[in-house]
Amino acid sequence: MLGPQHLALAAPPFGHVPLLDRLAPARAAGFDAIALMPGDVWTLEAQGMSAAEIAGRIADHGLAISEVDCTACWLPAQQALEPTDDMGRLVRSLTPERVIETAARVGARSVTAVEMSRVAVDPDAAAEAFAAMCDFAAPHGIKVHIEFLPTGGIPDLASAWRIVKAANRPNGGLTVDSWHLFRSGSTLDQLAAIPGERIHTVQINDAPETPQADLWQELMTGRLLPGQGSFDLTGLIRTLDAIGSTAPIAVEVFSTALATQPTAEAMRALAQAGAAIIRQARTTA
Repeated sequence: MLGPQHLALAAPPFGHVPLLDRLAPARAAGFDAIALMPGDVWTLEAQGMSAAEIAGRIADHGLAISEVDCTACWLPAQQALEPTDDMGRLVRSLTPERVIETAARVGARSVTAVEMSRVAVDPDAAAEAFAAMCDFAAPHGIKVHIEFLPTGGIPDLASAWRIVKAANRPNGGLTVDSWHLFRSGSTLDQLAAIPGERIHTVQINDAPETPQADLWQELMTGRLLPGQGSFDLTGLIRTLDAIGSTAPIAVEVFSTALATQPTAEAMRALAQAGAAIIRQARTTA
Protein backbone atom coordinates (compact mmCIF):
# COMPACT_ATOMS: atom_id res chain seq x y z
CA MET A 1 0.00 0.00 0.00
CA LEU A 2 1.32 3.40 -0.97
CA GLY A 3 1.23 6.10 1.68
CA PRO A 4 2.57 9.56 2.53
CA GLN A 5 6.03 8.13 3.17
CA HIS A 6 6.34 7.10 -0.47
CA LEU A 7 7.67 9.28 -3.28
CA ALA A 8 6.07 9.02 -6.71
CA LEU A 9 7.05 10.30 -10.14
CA ALA A 10 4.32 12.11 -12.07
CA ALA A 11 3.89 10.96 -15.65
CA PRO A 12 3.05 13.89 -17.97
CA PRO A 13 6.41 15.75 -17.84
CA PHE A 14 8.06 12.56 -19.10
CA GLY A 15 5.50 11.74 -21.76
CA HIS A 16 8.19 12.07 -24.45
CA VAL A 17 10.09 9.14 -22.90
CA PRO A 18 8.69 5.64 -23.60
CA LEU A 19 7.28 4.12 -20.43
CA LEU A 20 9.68 1.18 -20.26
CA ASP A 21 12.62 3.59 -20.59
CA ARG A 22 11.41 5.53 -17.54
CA LEU A 23 11.42 2.63 -15.12
CA ALA A 24 15.11 2.04 -14.36
CA PRO A 25 16.03 5.74 -14.00
CA ALA A 26 12.95 6.38 -11.84
CA ARG A 27 13.89 3.62 -9.43
CA ALA A 28 17.57 4.59 -9.44
CA ALA A 29 16.61 8.17 -8.60
CA GLY A 30 14.79 6.97 -5.49
CA PHE A 31 11.13 6.93 -6.50
CA ASP A 32 8.87 4.28 -4.96
CA ALA A 33 6.05 4.63 -7.49
CA ILE A 34 5.32 5.93 -10.94
CA ALA A 35 2.18 7.43 -12.42
CA LEU A 36 1.05 6.36 -15.87
CA MET A 37 -0.77 8.11 -18.65
CA PRO A 38 -3.42 6.10 -20.47
CA GLY A 39 -1.39 6.41 -23.66
CA ASP A 40 1.57 4.71 -21.98
CA VAL A 41 -0.52 1.57 -21.66
CA TRP A 42 -2.31 1.88 -24.99
CA THR A 43 0.96 2.26 -26.91
CA LEU A 44 2.47 -0.87 -25.41
CA GLU A 45 -0.75 -2.84 -25.85
CA ALA A 46 -0.82 -1.83 -29.51
CA GLN A 47 2.71 -3.23 -29.78
CA GLY A 48 1.49 -6.58 -28.45
CA MET A 49 2.34 -6.33 -24.75
CA SER A 50 -0.43 -7.33 -22.35
CA ALA A 51 -1.48 -5.13 -19.47
CA ALA A 52 -0.35 -7.85 -17.06
CA GLU A 53 3.11 -7.82 -18.64
CA ILE A 54 3.25 -4.01 -18.41
CA ALA A 55 2.37 -4.17 -14.73
CA GLY A 56 4.92 -6.92 -14.24
CA ARG A 57 7.70 -4.91 -15.85
CA ILE A 58 6.91 -1.99 -13.54
CA ALA A 59 6.89 -4.25 -10.47
CA ASP A 60 10.15 -5.89 -11.56
CA HIS A 61 11.79 -2.48 -11.19
CA GLY A 62 10.52 -2.17 -7.62
CA LEU A 63 7.93 0.43 -8.53
CA ALA A 64 4.23 0.65 -7.71
CA ILE A 65 1.68 2.38 -9.93
CA SER A 66 0.46 5.46 -8.11
CA GLU A 67 -2.29 6.59 -10.50
CA VAL A 68 -3.43 6.88 -14.10
CA ASP A 69 -3.48 10.51 -15.23
CA CYS A 70 -6.02 11.31 -16.59
CA THR A 71 -9.61 11.28 -17.78
CA ALA A 72 -10.30 14.65 -19.39
CA CYS A 73 -13.70 14.01 -20.97
CA TRP A 74 -16.01 13.23 -18.05
CA LEU A 75 -18.17 16.36 -17.90
CA PRO A 76 -21.22 16.86 -20.15
CA ALA A 77 -19.78 20.15 -21.43
CA GLN A 78 -16.52 18.41 -22.38
CA GLN A 79 -18.36 15.61 -24.15
CA ALA A 80 -20.35 18.14 -26.19
CA LEU A 81 -17.21 19.65 -27.72
CA GLU A 82 -16.28 18.72 -31.28
CA PRO A 83 -12.51 18.19 -31.51
CA THR A 84 -10.78 20.31 -34.14
CA ASP A 85 -7.13 19.39 -33.59
CA ASP A 86 -4.93 16.59 -32.26
CA MET A 87 -5.14 17.83 -28.67
CA GLY A 88 -8.91 18.01 -28.88
CA ARG A 89 -9.06 14.47 -30.25
CA LEU A 90 -6.77 13.22 -27.49
CA VAL A 91 -8.90 14.86 -24.80
CA ARG A 92 -12.06 13.41 -26.35
CA SER A 93 -10.53 9.92 -26.18
CA LEU A 94 -9.87 10.19 -22.44
CA THR A 95 -13.32 9.04 -21.36
CA PRO A 96 -13.96 7.70 -17.86
CA GLU A 97 -14.86 4.21 -19.05
CA ARG A 98 -11.78 3.84 -21.22
CA VAL A 99 -9.35 5.28 -18.68
CA ILE A 100 -10.77 3.43 -15.67
CA GLU A 101 -10.75 0.12 -17.55
CA THR A 102 -7.12 0.79 -18.47
CA ALA A 103 -6.26 1.51 -14.84
CA ALA A 104 -7.98 -1.71 -13.78
CA ARG A 105 -6.01 -3.77 -16.31
CA VAL A 106 -2.65 -2.61 -14.94
CA GLY A 107 -3.70 -2.57 -11.28
CA ALA A 108 -3.51 1.17 -10.66
CA ARG A 109 -4.89 2.48 -7.39
CA SER A 110 -6.60 5.59 -8.75
CA VAL A 111 -7.54 7.78 -11.71
CA THR A 112 -7.33 11.57 -12.04
CA ALA A 113 -10.20 13.63 -13.48
CA VAL A 114 -9.37 17.04 -14.91
CA GLU A 115 -11.05 19.91 -16.73
CA MET A 116 -8.60 21.54 -19.11
CA SER A 117 -10.95 22.35 -21.98
CA ARG A 118 -11.94 25.65 -20.33
CA VAL A 119 -15.63 24.86 -20.48
CA ALA A 120 -18.22 26.38 -18.15
CA VAL A 121 -18.89 23.86 -15.41
CA ASP A 122 -22.31 23.48 -13.82
CA PRO A 123 -21.63 22.19 -10.26
CA ASP A 124 -24.73 20.00 -10.13
CA ALA A 125 -24.00 18.39 -13.50
CA ALA A 126 -20.37 17.95 -12.49
CA ALA A 127 -21.35 16.25 -9.23
CA GLU A 128 -23.61 13.87 -11.09
CA ALA A 129 -20.90 13.05 -13.64
CA PHE A 130 -18.29 12.60 -10.93
CA ALA A 131 -20.60 10.30 -8.95
CA ALA A 132 -21.16 8.17 -12.06
CA MET A 133 -17.42 7.94 -12.64
CA CYS A 134 -16.83 6.89 -9.03
CA ASP A 135 -19.56 4.26 -9.32
CA PHE A 136 -17.94 2.87 -12.48
CA ALA A 137 -14.55 2.72 -10.73
CA ALA A 138 -15.73 1.26 -7.42
CA PRO A 139 -16.07 -2.41 -8.51
CA HIS A 140 -12.44 -2.26 -9.64
CA GLY A 141 -11.31 -0.91 -6.25
CA ILE A 142 -10.18 2.31 -7.92
CA LYS A 143 -10.34 5.79 -6.42
CA VAL A 144 -11.17 8.85 -8.53
CA HIS A 145 -9.85 12.32 -7.76
CA ILE A 146 -10.51 15.76 -9.24
CA GLU A 147 -7.44 17.81 -10.05
CA PHE A 148 -8.47 21.45 -10.20
CA LEU A 149 -6.64 23.85 -12.54
CA PRO A 150 -6.76 27.65 -12.21
CA THR A 151 -6.86 27.78 -16.03
CA GLY A 152 -9.84 25.43 -16.31
CA GLY A 153 -13.52 25.22 -15.48
CA ILE A 154 -12.85 23.83 -11.98
CA PRO A 155 -10.37 26.53 -11.00
CA ASP A 156 -9.69 26.10 -7.30
CA LEU A 157 -9.84 23.88 -4.25
CA ALA A 158 -13.23 25.12 -3.11
CA SER A 159 -14.82 24.40 -6.51
CA ALA A 160 -13.40 20.88 -6.66
CA TRP A 161 -14.30 20.05 -3.07
CA ARG A 162 -17.86 21.26 -3.63
CA ILE A 163 -18.24 18.74 -6.46
CA VAL A 164 -16.68 15.90 -4.47
CA LYS A 165 -18.92 16.58 -1.46
CA ALA A 166 -22.04 16.79 -3.58
CA ALA A 167 -21.19 13.53 -5.36
CA ASN A 168 -20.87 11.86 -1.95
CA ARG A 169 -18.99 8.76 -3.05
CA PRO A 170 -16.56 7.00 -0.70
CA ASN A 171 -13.97 6.51 -3.45
CA GLY A 172 -14.20 10.11 -4.65
CA GLY A 173 -11.62 12.67 -3.63
CA LEU A 174 -9.10 15.28 -4.69
CA THR A 175 -5.68 15.72 -6.19
CA VAL A 176 -3.72 18.49 -4.50
CA ASP A 177 -1.06 19.93 -6.81
CA SER A 178 0.96 22.69 -5.18
CA TRP A 179 1.07 24.82 -8.35
CA HIS A 180 -2.69 24.64 -8.80
CA LEU A 181 -3.28 25.24 -5.10
CA PHE A 182 -1.19 28.35 -4.69
CA ARG A 183 -1.66 29.87 -8.14
CA SER A 184 -5.44 29.54 -7.78
CA GLY A 185 -5.44 31.56 -4.57
CA SER A 186 -6.57 28.56 -2.55
CA THR A 187 -5.26 28.44 1.00
CA LEU A 188 -3.83 25.96 3.46
CA ASP A 189 -6.65 26.86 5.84
CA GLN A 190 -9.14 25.66 3.23
CA LEU A 191 -7.16 22.47 2.81
CA ALA A 192 -7.04 21.97 6.57
CA ALA A 193 -10.85 21.80 6.64
CA ILE A 194 -10.98 18.82 4.25
CA PRO A 195 -10.84 15.27 5.67
CA GLY A 196 -7.45 13.72 4.97
CA GLU A 197 -8.96 10.53 3.56
CA ARG A 198 -10.41 12.60 0.69
CA ILE A 199 -6.95 13.60 -0.53
CA HIS A 200 -6.12 10.78 -2.91
CA THR A 201 -3.00 12.14 -4.63
CA VAL A 202 -0.52 14.93 -3.99
CA GLN A 203 1.87 16.58 -6.45
CA ILE A 204 4.56 19.05 -5.42
CA ASN A 205 6.46 21.60 -7.46
CA ASP A 206 7.40 25.24 -7.09
CA ALA A 207 7.26 28.57 -8.93
CA PRO A 208 8.48 32.17 -8.64
CA GLU A 209 6.56 34.55 -6.41
CA THR A 210 5.30 36.58 -9.39
CA PRO A 211 3.19 34.56 -11.84
CA GLN A 212 3.77 34.78 -15.56
CA ALA A 213 1.20 36.75 -17.51
CA ASP A 214 0.15 33.55 -19.27
CA LEU A 215 -0.67 31.04 -16.54
CA TRP A 216 -1.07 28.16 -18.97
CA GLN A 217 2.43 28.81 -20.29
CA GLU A 218 3.82 28.77 -16.76
CA LEU A 219 1.84 25.63 -15.91
CA MET A 220 3.27 23.73 -18.88
CA THR A 221 6.83 25.10 -19.07
CA GLY A 222 7.78 27.31 -16.13
CA ARG A 223 7.53 25.34 -12.91
CA LEU A 224 10.51 24.93 -10.59
CA LEU A 225 11.89 22.09 -8.51
CA PRO A 226 10.46 21.92 -4.97
CA GLY A 227 12.34 24.38 -2.78
CA GLN A 228 13.46 26.64 -5.63
CA GLY A 229 10.48 28.99 -5.60
CA SER A 230 8.02 30.82 -3.38
CA PHE A 231 5.42 28.17 -2.49
CA ASP A 232 4.96 27.20 1.16
CA LEU A 233 5.63 23.54 0.48
CA THR A 234 6.61 22.75 4.05
CA GLY A 235 3.32 24.25 5.19
CA LEU A 236 1.48 22.20 2.57
CA ILE A 237 3.05 18.93 3.66
CA ARG A 238 2.50 19.70 7.33
CA THR A 239 -1.15 20.53 6.62
CA LEU A 240 -1.61 17.25 4.74
CA ASP A 241 -0.01 15.34 7.61
CA ALA A 242 -2.18 17.16 10.14
CA ILE A 243 -5.43 16.20 8.42
CA GLY A 244 -4.28 12.60 8.07
CA SER A 245 -3.70 12.40 4.33
CA THR A 246 -2.56 8.92 3.34
CA ALA A 247 -1.71 9.85 -0.24
CA PRO A 248 1.76 9.32 -1.66
CA ILE A 249 3.55 12.51 -2.63
CA ALA A 250 4.52 12.85 -6.28
CA VAL A 251 6.91 15.32 -7.84
CA GLU A 252 5.56 16.93 -11.01
CA VAL A 253 7.59 19.66 -12.69
CA PHE A 254 6.79 20.90 -16.18
CA SER A 255 9.92 22.82 -17.12
CA THR A 256 11.54 23.70 -20.41
CA ALA A 257 14.94 23.61 -18.73
CA LEU A 258 14.34 20.21 -17.15
CA ALA A 259 13.05 18.75 -20.41
CA THR A 260 16.45 19.36 -22.05
CA GLN A 261 18.29 17.25 -19.47
CA PRO A 262 18.95 13.52 -19.83
CA THR A 263 16.10 11.50 -18.33
CA ALA A 264 18.13 9.98 -15.49
CA GLU A 265 19.57 13.37 -14.54
CA ALA A 266 16.17 15.05 -14.55
CA MET A 267 14.56 12.31 -12.47
CA ARG A 268 17.40 12.40 -9.98
CA ALA A 269 16.96 16.17 -9.57
CA LEU A 270 13.22 15.74 -9.01
CA ALA A 271 13.64 12.99 -6.44
CA GLN A 272 16.34 14.80 -4.51
CA ALA A 273 14.39 18.07 -4.40
CA GLY A 274 11.14 16.35 -3.46
CA ALA A 275 12.70 14.22 -0.73
CA ALA A 276 14.56 17.24 0.69
CA ILE A 277 11.43 19.39 1.05
CA ILE A 278 9.51 16.50 2.62
CA ARG A 279 12.31 15.92 5.14
CA GLN A 280 12.36 19.63 5.91
CA ALA A 281 8.62 19.68 6.52
CA ARG A 282 8.71 16.64 8.78
CA THR A 283 11.78 17.56 10.79
CA THR A 284 10.81 18.63 14.27
CA ALA A 285 12.75 21.38 15.99
